[in-house]
Amino acid sequence: MQSYLETADWIVLGIYLLALIGVAVWVVLQKNKNTEDYFLAGRNVGWFVIGASIFASNIGSEHVVGLAGTGFESGMPMAHYELHAWIVLLLGWLFLPFYIRSGAFTMPEFLEKRFDSRSRWFLSVFSLVAYVLTKVSITIYAGGIVVSELLGIPFWYGAIGIVIFTGLYTVIGGMKAVIYTETLQTIVLILGSCIITYLGLQEVGGWSQLTETVRINSPEHFNMWRPMSDPDFPWTGLLFGGTIVGIWYWCTDQYIVQRTLAAHNLKVGRRGAIFGAYLKLLPIFIFLIPGIIAFALSIQNPEIFGLEKADRAFPMLVTKLLPVGLKGLVAGGLMAALMSSLASVFNSCSTIFTIDIYKKLHPAKSERQLLSIGKIATAIIVLLGIIWIPIMQKIGGGVMYQYLQNVQSYIAPPVTAVFLLGITWKRVNSKAAITTLMVGLFLLILRLGSEIYFQQDIVQFKSTGTHSASGILYGFASINFAHMAIFMFIFSVILCISITLLTNQPNYQLIKGLSFGTLSLEDKKITKSSYGTIDIILSIILVIIVISILSYFTG
Repeated sequence: MQSYLETADWIVLGIYLLALIGVAVWVVLQKNKNTEDYFLAGRNVGWFVIGASIFASNIGSEHVVGLAGTGFESGMPMAHYELHAWIVLLLGWLFLPFYIRSGAFTMPEFLEKRFDSRSRWFLSVFSLVAYVLTKVSITIYAGGIVVSELLGIPFWYGAIGIVIFTGLYTVIGGMKAVIYTETLQTIVLILGSCIITYLGLQEVGGWSQLTETVRINSPEHFNMWRPMSDPDFPWTGLLFGGTIVGIWYWCTDQYIVQRTLAAHNLKVGRRGAIFGAYLKLLPIFIFLIPGIIAFALSIQNPEIFGLEKADRAFPMLVTKLLPVGLKGLVAGGLMAALMSSLASVFNSCSTIFTIDIYKKLHPAKSERQLLSIGKIATAIIVLLGIIWIPIMQKIGGGVMYQYLQNVQSYIAPPVTAVFLLGITWKRVNSKAAITTLMVGLFLLILRLGSEIYFQQDIVQFKSTGTHSASGILYGFASINFAHMAIFMFIFSVILCISITLLTNQPNYQLIKGLSFGTLSLEDKKITKSSYGTIDIILSIILVIIVISILSYFTG
């Protein structure tokens, strides 16, 4: 394969990787004294680093490859998921005070403190399996595509290289290595992607020329609000179903929440979340719009910018548009996205396994032994990631970002329902929580199984409007994925409330401070003193920006 990078690009890329190694070595030299150091960076991280880490953890290869690919293929609808910036605010304002008050390391541990050990066991095992099936697998697959495309090396070398390099500094340095390298990676990634957007707009002839070219050839490309009957992107599903998935991902998932738990106090954690929310707005402009630019360029000049697969849109822009030197910087930025995402998932898996599973089974183990287990757990996840590469090569086709949203739409509803109700209503008890989670798992398996079984019929119906299959199971399988999230959430909420009212109330003394209605005057006072006028103003401005973007892209 041919590398698109020249000598100057390799020099820039080499400097970036050396800087990354330098940060990792600096962190490693500080030593991790205990599990709090290794898994939560000693709970002593500033708001800027937290916000940058939230952004870098979220912006993985499914964005670099998948979101740009979705922009190329379908246009703006998936921007609904990127406007979940307001949900990141929800993490800081609603959920975080309860998490920090609980002193929990992990989300499963919080569930145990709020409900019981059954909920903790369920979420621990469920999260680990879900991470391997979604985050690890997709990040490695997309990482292989980007690295092989940019560096001109075979897919396997690119994928394994990224996994091993990231795995090394994650195993040795723990959360500190992850969170500080992510800060550097965020700066490089944003800078590189902004350059791509700017040069792409210049190449296509400016914003007005872009909208004209796209609307002539695909009138719906700039419309975020597709009809409710749209088979892929109904506005109801994206707005309401997307919100359910967003609350699960941003407010209850270890992968993201772990960053805010590393804060010195609630005030710093909330400010980190507010900063992360502003950064979360960027992917629309640095990944989705470039995907649409690639679509316009492929119409204007198919000989140079033509694409066989939508998932190659962003790497194509890098190789075709960027001058020598800048290509190396953006290549570093893209690799940053891959590495930061992988490092986060490795560290989160390691934290959940060590704290929620191993420590639970072996409570007498020392801090030193738990640290060793954490490192071994990370190494095993790295190994699982490598084993998964050939499977992902086979699954790989299609638009990756959409595949991820499908799977997450079935994972999210029961977990979102349990966390939301558990925090907002003190009456919810452990029986209601575990039943809702178990029934949600059954529905998830049923939906995925039936979707796979009827896949050909569903594809046929989307393309021709006819189908040969029928029956209740086919109807269940063919409901749009985002609408399915709404139905599963409503069902989960009704189930949780019903069981709560039919069973005994919890012991309110045991859940003190973990739900509204159990807060002491001291708890309320601490929460009130943790924010100022600037936090409120910045949050309101962000919500106005989100509403403005939703209003602008209406077709």
